[in-house]
Amino acid sequence: MNLIGFYNYTVILTYLGAAAAVCGIFFSAEGYPFWGIVCLLFAGLTDMFDGKVASTMKRTEEEKAFGIQIDSLCDLISFGVLPLAIGYGLGLSGGFFYVSCAAYLLCAIIRLAYFNVDEANRQKSENGRRKTYYGLPVTSAALIFPLIFGLKSLLGVAMPVIYQIALYGVAAAFILKFKLPKPDKKGIPALVVIGLAILVLVIVSGLK
Repeated sequence: MNLIGFYNYTVILTYLGAAAAVCGIFFSAEGYPFWGIVCLLFAGLTDMFDGKVASTMKRTEEEKAFGIQIDSLCDLISFGVLPLAIGYGLGLSGGFFYVSCAAYLLCAIIRLAYFNVDEANRQKSENGRRKTYYGLPVTSAALIFPLIFGLKSLLGVAMPVIYQIALYGVAAAFILKFKLPKPDKKGIPALVVIGLAILVLVIVSGLK
């Protein structure tokens, strides 16, 4: 059977992250934002390593271009749509929330599209891994919003409001043009430890 697209091991993590995000969206919409947060953290973990997995295989130019596009499309679901669904699951609604959702998603789309163009141009002129980002990567949502959720015991009833305000702040950071170093071999383990610490915080908060 002939299928369009690519299905080798270099894209499996990307697909798993997107599938988890879809589950998280439905969990959140049905009133279980805790599980939405867990899915968001899982999507962040898969995104952290999918590029490294892809680099272990010698790919054609078409496969590389597909990898750029599919990664951003999946990121839009995982780190663009899912955080908004979690906000809805937390009980946020009304005009202010709807505007924050529109602003957040639009900025995420713009940033991902810009990254696709920039990365395609970069790969034409240089080899190896990217060393810097422009603007805040959308994948940062995998740490920022779970952290806010994990602090709900400390923040109390203000947590959903802070979550909503964070949507505006993160959205702005997506499109502000500032350089941000990409985590290196030492930085990635540190991010994993931070992610695990946030997961523990989320679980503890979810049990209360």
